[in-house]
Amino acid sequence: MSQFLTPQPFTRHPDKLSRSQLRKHLRQCRQTLSTEQQRRASEQLALCLLNNQDLHRAKHIAVYLANDGEIDPHLYVTMARLKGIHFYLPVLHPIHPGRLVFSPYYDGVELTANRFGIPEPAFSKGLKRPVWALDAVLFPLVGFDEQGGRLGMGGGFYDRTFAFSRLRPRLAPKLVGLAHDFQKVERLPVEPWDVPLHSVVTDKQVYRVK
Repeated sequence: MSQFLTPQPFTRHPDKLSRSQLRKHLRQCRQTLSTEQQRRASEQLALCLLNNQDLHRAKHIAVYLANDGEIDPHLYVTMARLKGIHFYLPVLHPIHPGRLVFSPYYDGVELTANRFGIPEPAFSKGLKRPVWALDAVLFPLVGFDEQGGRLGMGGGFYDRTFAFSRLRPRLAPKLVGLAHDFQKVERLPVEPWDVPLHSVVTDKQVYRVK
């Protein structure tokens, strides 16, 4: 047993905190995880993702590079590549602020830190895959609830990029949020601009969103 304690699920009702306060608290919790705890969480996440029905037929999946204590999907990527699945990384769009494009993510791809310090492929290099041509998108959450409410970093990049999915859901990829299980809260408000999730996958289980 690790000498470090895993943060417990957040039980206080989030209505008593502002979104910024809740975001700060949950980010601090995940930042306290040890390297060993993150490694185990990544292993458990990979197993849960492999069993997630939203990904069973997916061949083109967008993913992210973990930072700030985010749960790390790299092991799942390694395992899924053996099955012929192609992965893509988000890139900040230089012309349309607040939106993302997705470039191929493969071994040896050249990455450069963006303005947030997150490595990404160069916008001018490599092919871009249209967002509607992705089969699934895995993106990190700061907080979530079992009703589909979610809390991100506050930039709104995924909401703006996949806003079309609210009007044309059949053209949209499966949107899957990833988080440590202790980032689940009792209830989060759903904002009008929030793009609905299909599921949330943690190191403990898959939460289907109805």
